Amino acid sequence: MLITRRSLTAALAGTALLPLLGTLPARAADKVIRVGYQKYGTLVLLKGKGILEKKLETIGYTVEWSEFPAGPQLLEALNVGAVDFGSTGETPPIFAQAAGAPLVYVAHEPPAPRGEAILVPADSPIKTVADLKGKNVALNKGSNVHFLLVKALEEAGLAYTDIKTSFLPPADARAAFEQGAVDAWVIWDPFQAAAEAAIGARTLRNGENLVPNHQFYLSTKTFVDAHAEALDVTIAAIGEIDQWAKANAAAAAQELAPIVGIPGDILAVALERQSFGVTPLSEAVVAQQQAIADTFHTLGLIPAPIVIADNVRKGGA
Repeated sequence: MLITRRSLTAALAGTALLPLLGTLPARAADKVIRVGYQKYGTLVLLKGKGILEKKLETIGYTVEWSEFPAGPQLLEALNVGAVDFGSTGETPPIFAQAAGAPLVYVAHEPPAPRGEAILVPADSPIKTVADLKGKNVALNKGSNVHFLLVKALEEAGLAYTDIKTSFLPPADARAAFEQGAVDAWVIWDPFQAAAEAAIGARTLRNGENLVPNHQFYLSTKTFVDAHAEALDVTIAAIGEIDQWAKANAAAAAQELAPIVGIPGDILAVALERQSFGVTPLSEAVVAQQQAIADTFHTLGLIPAPIVIADNVRKGGA
């Protein structure tokens, strides 16, 4: 899973993001923060309300937004300098750090273990995780659910090699799941809630009492060093949106609905499983990330050990 400018160019070929590569990297003198986001969550709400633009204007900064289908693609863009800041689940930054990306953990949201799950069709004969032995499981490689799958298999007494994996992005995985091309699908909200509501997908195991499922806000060492004030303003703006979404879940769901393309009532279920309250990384959270990294190294999913603490922002807001 080597992260290079070439791999990002290939991944983004034919998309609106490809022209960004011609302007990389941003200079320290450029007073702009380029935010990468996925089609769900706090950053989408932040973009929609225009709060960040107003706050950054007071210190002479502007913001540019780029959408990505999942965390691994977002961090490839971060690595080559196409974006300066973004949010992903637990696993993408581990793969990215292992591949040499100069990322920095800036902050995180509280755990949301119910916001990811292993799903099976409603009429599937699979009743427990142990029944997945020899079965084909779809997931987005290197995404937050990768660790959920590893730990669920371990809990059930299975090895990672006891199953077959099909690495597919959410849309392709949903199609394969509906067509019966895979036996199970490991996915996160809101895709999880949408599959439950639209096709009656059944939860085999979610992250409760198994994995934390944090969301992390990430930047690069270069950007953190050169634009600390803009980063602090951005985190403060996220904090405001977090508090609003926590107190106004129904309104947040309705605002997200046209952006995500999922009905508001389904998004309300997903938001109820989400946690809000952005904070810097504590030693406990760093230790949890380190445990994930160590597990992946043991399984051979990353080539060498990494030290999470080496890539955590020191100080800041």
